[in-house]
Amino acid sequence: MITRSTHRFATVGVMGGAVLLLALLALPVGMLVVRGGLEGLRQLGGDPELRGALTLTALTATAATLVAVVLGTPLAYLLARDRMPAGSLVGALVELPLLIPHPVAGIALLLAFGRASPAGAAMARVGLGIVGSPLGISLAMLFVAAPLYVSAARESIARVDRRYEDVARTLGDSPWRAVRRVTLPLAGRGLFAAAIVMWARAVSEFGAIVILTYNPKVASVLSYDRFTAFGLDAALPVAAVLVLLALVPLLVLRSLRAGLGPLEGAS
Repeated sequence: MITRSTHRFATVGVMGGAVLLLALLALPVGMLVVRGGLEGLRQLGGDPELRGALTLTALTATAATLVAVVLGTPLAYLLARDRMPAGSLVGALVELPLLIPHPVAGIALLLAFGRASPAGAAMARVGLGIVGSPLGISLAMLFVAAPLYVSAARESIARVDRRYEDVARTLGDSPWRAVRRVTLPLAGRGLFAAAIVMWARAVSEFGAIVILTYNPKVASVLSYDRFTAFGLDAALPVAAVLVLLALVPLLVLRSLRAGLGPLEGAS
């Protein structure tokens, strides 16, 4: 029989463990923002390289996210509705980049799309270079972050009762029109949240990008470059700005979860 003192001891142990983990997660980030945040914000006004890196990071992450939304949403739907042949295998392949070390992902992309590869040579002939280009940055971001979008989008679509699609089809909609008019609007908030998560992950990517494109520099590569060239103090402002930038999608996600009300059905 559990005594009151035993229960109290267990409660204290659980709370202590939770506080310890919270401190482990919050302390490094807090120190980084405190030491480098103000200087990083100040440098935004007088550091063209930092502004350029942040702009490049945001643009390439946005491009990668848009591609993932356009191409990944149909794939997520097929997986959610079990309409993809060998769906389990396809799902595993989609999620595999999440398990690959990111420098290894960069090497794989270099092997597949570098100048020496057939695909890279064909792209170079039409003026599309992967190595050392914004296109390469977006490709690396897409490779490492798109699985997050597809996985979250799949779950959002799966939560929409497929009977709504069946009703729309009895009213004359084609299968894909029913998806567009019914399923996607009902899953819209989840799809939007999935896109935000992917964008945030793309912004933070380093390992795959640095293999493909050291220059031009995204913000993560710039932070590493300044750390290796000038030391910790030079890297802190850039790193702190990246942390502050990460707060933006986090706040958006919190607002989505904080009671905007249930999704309205499709009209």
